[in-house]
Amino acid sequence: MTSISRMFCAVIALAVSIALPVFADEAASSPTVASSPAQADNDGPVYGPELQGFDYPYPVGRFAISSQRQIVRMAYMDVAPKRPNGRTVVLLHGKNFCAATWKESIDVLTDAGYRVIAPDQIGFCKSTKPVRYQYTFQQLALNTHALLAALGVKKATLVAHSTGGMIAVRYALMYPQESEQLVLVNPIGLEDWKAKGVPSISIDDWYTRELKTSADGIRNYEQATYYAGHWDARYEPWVQMLAGMYRGAGKEVVAWNSALLYDMIYTQPVVYEFGQIRTPTLLLIGDKDTTAIGRDLAPPEIRPTLGRYPELAKRAAEAIPGARLVEFAELGHAPQMQDPHAFHQALLGGLAALGEKSN
Repeated sequence: MTSISRMFCAVIALAVSIALPVFADEAASSPTVASSPAQADNDGPVYGPELQGFDYPYPVGRFAISSQRQIVRMAYMDVAPKRPNGRTVVLLHGKNFCAATWKESIDVLTDAGYRVIAPDQIGFCKSTKPVRYQYTFQQLALNTHALLAALGVKKATLVAHSTGGMIAVRYALMYPQESEQLVLVNPIGLEDWKAKGVPSISIDDWYTRELKTSADGIRNYEQATYYAGHWDARYEPWVQMLAGMYRGAGKEVVAWNSALLYDMIYTQPVVYEFGQIRTPTLLLIGDKDTTAIGRDLAPPEIRPTLGRYPELAKRAAEAIPGARLVEFAELGHAPQMQDPHAFHQALLGGLAALGEKSN
């Protein structure tokens, strides 16, 4: 073969290699590739894909789990009270939250004598974000149970917010004897969005959407959906906490895991199993919440029917045997952050009520 022929073949080979499609899992498996520069309106702190650089209020431990043919590490805080009352509370965060966002609740609960364990679920915050992982609520419940067993916790009260509520429901169904009490704080999953008409999109499409995440986008969504149009400077650190992971070199793997998690939330409803819950349950609901996964994808006529929390909460309370409902008429998706005093007063009252019944 002549040198000219070899050169021609090399050019053809290069052209073919450039034209070949890149599969989503291949793109996501390169978290170290630098992300595009942050836009001017998204300037702020840059954090690693496991929130490296963002400080938590208490020491963070990491629990290694062999899961799905790999080792993943679950970050958690384990905070002991000065005067223990013998009970343990596990705080489960939501999709756009982390264990650190429970700081005020940790302080209140430990002051009241509760041992508090606040994990970051796999795929979130300071925990491992695997390139390949089949996310199910069963798997996240299994991971949480393994952590608690390693920490010597045989029975616990689960206080769960947002997506954490779906994990807590699954946990209580899987481990009824080890679930002392269930406190659901504006849980999502009180309705089946797919059945209501929210169309499905692929994980690849979720990934594309997540790559566009910015501080402005997070803030605008939370103000409109979580806080009924209101905003407070106290919420801004949590916006930057999330946005910072999308400014760093790990943006792609953060977005990929978020896409997988959205698909889990959309495809794995728990609402149909509320009647099977046997754990004493307290619902703490901000009525101004309008959270509904995929609302923007739904036809215009369906959107107003989604995320109607005053109705959803009452239906959930009726469906869960013996459930008690406390509503905050003027609060939204995160009552523990909007009005910590009112929220913690209701929470401590609900926890104490269970203790009185068991005595």
